[in-house]
Amino acid sequence: MSTHFAPVWRALEGVVASGWAPGLVAGIRHGGTTEYFATGVRTLGQPQPMRTDTPFRIASLSRPLAGALAASMIADGSLALDDPADMWLPELAFPRVLASPDAPLSNTVAAEHEITVRQLLTLTHGLGLTFDDTPLAQAMAAAGLVPGPRPPAMMADEYMHRIAALPLAHQPGTRWSYHTGSDILSVLLARAGQAPLRQTLWERIAGPLGMDSTAFYGDPDELPTAYEPTTSGLAVFDGPGGSFSEPPPFESLGGGLVSTVPDYLSFLAALADDTLLPAELRAEMTRDQLTEGQKEGLAEMVGPGVSWGWQISVETGAHQAWSAPGRFGWTGGMGTTAYVDPSRDLIGVLFTQRLMAGPTEDFAYFWEPLLAAIGPA
Repeated sequence: MSTHFAPVWRALEGVVASGWAPGLVAGIRHGGTTEYFATGVRTLGQPQPMRTDTPFRIASLSRPLAGALAASMIADGSLALDDPADMWLPELAFPRVLASPDAPLSNTVAAEHEITVRQLLTLTHGLGLTFDDTPLAQAMAAAGLVPGPRPPAMMADEYMHRIAALPLAHQPGTRWSYHTGSDILSVLLARAGQAPLRQTLWERIAGPLGMDSTAFYGDPDELPTAYEPTTSGLAVFDGPGGSFSEPPPFESLGGGLVSTVPDYLSFLAALADDTLLPAELRAEMTRDQLTEGQKEGLAEMVGPGVSWGWQISVETGAHQAWSAPGRFGWTGGMGTTAYVDPSRDLIGVLFTQRLMAGPTEDFAYFWEPLLAAIGPA
């Protein structure tokens, strides 16, 4: 066990020993030191240990790769921020908008502006996850479009066909709404790249960074069992041979990737070091891109002190002990968290196979001992 991050590793061992999760894998880069740690098992009651190269379903941590992929295409002119999205997604042409978010689906007005690439990147195009039982929410559920821990169970063209049949909840560019824009952006990136999304992702990001274990599905002999917490303990959500063990019908960067901690830390390090993207585009990707009005949707989900860049969260205040203005990253509903903190020269990545209980789950058991181990900024 490393002496540098020993308190962090002991804390993670304690989490596993408590039964909170069967196993965990973590990676940390601080200053000139990078270390990885694995503890526990991949499946309850079975002996296969977690390894530092164990692949995990990373859920919404797929999203920052969508932002970086789009930025790389902006860098070479394949995309422009203010391009109309319907250049590649004709399904989005002439959108209709509900007169109010809870209005009947027939009560719509014309969109005041077209949907742009920028709005999909910042999740402000007007449609996404809602916690209210509205006619639109019911229609999204009936169409299989409600955001969840699994990618849409349909081909991309069918997904866009169903999206096009629904009105927006908000005028484009006026409010942040979670998730749906990321799946729409996934389709746009594939069409703009004129290749399957897996190929474009490999050629532009995963291949150059040596992320050999990052893909839209994983080896069933290596995937850990995913569990969800219930009142009676952990219940199996997805087995090693389940929905992430074979090529999916929809390649989603909203939540469809499988990756390893070393792969993901390599990605974040390349972002932080400006070796993946031109520095000015990385800065744009990881800065606060939202107006105060747009932030209302984000604050409803995660509270104050957090804003949004291009498919990645950006902290604007110190709302938790380990927070810092300029810290960027995100969490994944399948139990993953990863952030870059430039002020502390710190990158932390933690993957678990325990689904998050809700958007306010903060992984304090990792970030608190890590902050203590590295000392003040």
